[in-house]
Amino acid sequence: MVDHHAHGVLPADPGRAEFEGLLTESDRAVPPWMTQFDSPLGFAVRRWCAPVLGLAPHAAPEEYLAVRGTLGWNEVTRRMLDASGVGCVLLETGLDSGLGVAEFAGLAGRPVHEVVRLEAVLEEVAESGVSAAELPSRFREALASRSAVGLKSIIAYRYGFDFDPEPPGEAEVVRAAGAWLRQGATRVSDPVLLRFALWAGVERGLPIQLHTAYGDPDLELHRCDPLLLTRFIKNVEPRGVDLLLLHCYPFHRNAAYLAQVFPHVHFDVGLAINHTGARSAAVIAESLELAPFAKALYSSDAWGLPELHHLGARLWRSGMSRALAHHVESGDWSFDDAVRVARMIGRHNAERVYRLR
Repeated sequence: MVDHHAHGVLPADPGRAEFEGLLTESDRAVPPWMTQFDSPLGFAVRRWCAPVLGLAPHAAPEEYLAVRGTLGWNEVTRRMLDASGVGCVLLETGLDSGLGVAEFAGLAGRPVHEVVRLEAVLEEVAESGVSAAELPSRFREALASRSAVGLKSIIAYRYGFDFDPEPPGEAEVVRAAGAWLRQGATRVSDPVLLRFALWAGVERGLPIQLHTAYGDPDLELHRCDPLLLTRFIKNVEPRGVDLLLLHCYPFHRNAAYLAQVFPHVHFDVGLAINHTGARSAAVIAESLELAPFAKALYSSDAWGLPELHHLGARLWRSGMSRALAHHVESGDWSFDDAVRVARMIGRHNAERVYRLR
């Protein structure tokens, strides 16, 4: 399998509060009257990750965390990555604190390729002491210098998908850059600069991942429906650049529609697989309803906890097996076609889109 969108793991053992914080997309503290182990993801960790640590399925959270701490983060990470059975990982490096590409590849023992976050590069350029007039060209140069198989935008978080779908003019970008730099140029959220970064990514020519729909409270979910990207998608089409809609839940059927009607649009249900736990099979089955099978990919969106790398792959295999077995048993599909589709979504589509072969 190819995990076409994941993040690094923490290079240290998290305490219980930090561990539970990584079992939710919320950025708020877990209330004292509840635990994130009592969630679809929490139950899935206890069911499928406990045996990897030598525990019985459904081990109590206290027992799980105690054994995890005794083994140490390095051994736990190695075990979870091995158990995932994923043969290649595309690591998006825009999040802080996780292991980088080289360190992750060393622990995983398999090929790891970088996906570069556009907004992170723009912020790095701004912090280098660049002037507003220099920022556009310096950003393009920085983007060209990065060795990556793909790019990613988090415009869904920083603004929403209801942005002006046309590329901004250079003078407009310089004006926005001037205001941003005067304010200290930390987190980029100006819609003009976000559009500039996105269109510069299109100019770079690499596949572009877009965080879509479900995520932490930093975004406004109703503004992250991929249908809001329709005009932008049409504008990008003549450029020959692939767009990959990540996660998509609960708008995965909308994303499947876009993937069906636009040749350069692809999608996954990555983040939703882990977070829906035992119900992930239903989400995976729904993702197979409309789009051509050459347009769907696998991702875990694992971040922080190596458990999420193992769990994403485990749940995806289980969900795909259930969906495909139903079609074969009903006589609607042949067994050979089911195997071929599983291979397409699990590996071959990512190899084609990111030119990994």
